[in-house]
Amino acid sequence: MITRRIIPCLDIRNGQVVKGVNFEGVKEIADPVSLASYYNESGADELVFYDITASYENRGLFTDVLRRVAERVFIPLTVGGGIKDLKSAAEVLNAGANRVSVSSAAFRKPEIIPEIIKEFGVNALTVAIDVDVNPKLPSGYEVYIDGGRTATGADAIEWAKQVDGYGVNVILPTSKAGDGAKTGYDLPVIKAMAQVCKATIVASGGAGKLEHLLDAVKAGATVLLAASVFHFHMIDIGELKAYLKANGVAVR
Repeated sequence: MITRRIIPCLDIRNGQVVKGVNFEGVKEIADPVSLASYYNESGADELVFYDITASYENRGLFTDVLRRVAERVFIPLTVGGGIKDLKSAAEVLNAGANRVSVSSAAFRKPEIIPEIIKEFGVNALTVAIDVDVNPKLPSGYEVYIDGGRTATGADAIEWAKQVDGYGVNVILPTSKAGDGAKTGYDLPVIKAMAQVCKATIVASGGAGKLEHLLDAVKAGATVLLAASVFHFHMIDIGELKAYLKANGVAVR
């Protein structure tokens, strides 16, 4: 039986944890070191950090914050935002991350995917794909980059298949429409990617209640990522794991 992992996501801007809705209206909510420590003690399996404006502002990552988090937290850390080459990936890994997450740079320069895998190993890379509905495309979903600001015209499921072809073992699609809305994950995206990809698919964008996370498992997600419901104590991680276990889902 597949064991599901529960991962809080901490979006970072100017050194603080922030949250918005549909990638907009972003507000500061917490200190990243304190919040990461809380999740470490609460049973989170991993943590994901995204510097949400690094790619758009074309600047480096928040490695100072990452180092402080890594000193206090002993679960795996994935970090994304602003990683565009082997040098920036190495900086993040050396600062304490276990994985780097690449999105915009991977789309603009797909060769970075095999380069990172060759240099650091397949377990050091997640490819994130921001998506939104576009009925004109074959799958009905379009790839967005630059933190959801830039439409690419590319079909999201076809891009996921291309990413999977490089041997990536974690793909993280986030629904722009679902982000922060608490209305549920975009299940058709999860299902479609799970059907065509060998990689682990992460459910991201839209969790609002316990049932939403179970729905994501049924759709094919192996990893359950959420932010608002954890940050604002709408769902406790221990409560979630007990709920999933009671519904026949293996958790750590």
